[in-house]
Amino acid sequence: MKENRVDHIYWALRLTLGGTAIAAGVDKFFNRMTNWEQYLSPAVERRLPISARNFMRLVGVIEMGAGALTLTKNARLGGFITAAWLGAIAGNLVLEQDWYDIAARDVNMAVAALALAGAAEIRSARIKARDGSHIELSAHSPVRTRQRLA
Repeated sequence: MKENRVDHIYWALRLTLGGTAIAAGVDKFFNRMTNWEQYLSPAVERRLPISARNFMRLVGVIEMGAGALTLTKNARLGGFITAAWLGAIAGNLVLEQDWYDIAARDVNMAVAALALAGAAEIRSARIKARDGSHIELSAHSPVRTRQRLA
C-alpha cells in the first residue's frame, strides 16, 4: 500500500511539474498566458547581451528541456534541475521588483520538484530491490536503509 502512495505522488508531481514547465516554456514564444518579459528583473535585463524578448525565448527552451527531462526517463535529475531553475526564477522575481507572491509560488514548486527527485529515487530503489539488482543510493538520499524500501 505504501508503495502505491509513493507511485501516486511520483506520477502527480512528474506530470504536473513536467507539463507545467513545457507549457510555460512554449508560451515564452507566444505570450498567451502572460507577458513574460514583465517578470524579468531590471538588474538582469541591464546585463543581457540580447533583448529581453529573446532572453525569454531562451528561458522557454530551457524550461521545455527541464520539463521533457522530468517527463522522460530521468525524473530525478529533472526534479533537481527544475528545483534549481525555479529557485533562480524566484530570486529574479524579487531582485529590484516586487513579485513576492509569484516568487513564493515558485519556491513551493521548487520544493515539489525536490520531492519528485526523492520520490523518483525511492521508486527506483524499490524497482531494483524487486529485480534483485544492487541498490546504490547517494549519501544524501532520502532512502537510507532497506527498511524504508518496503
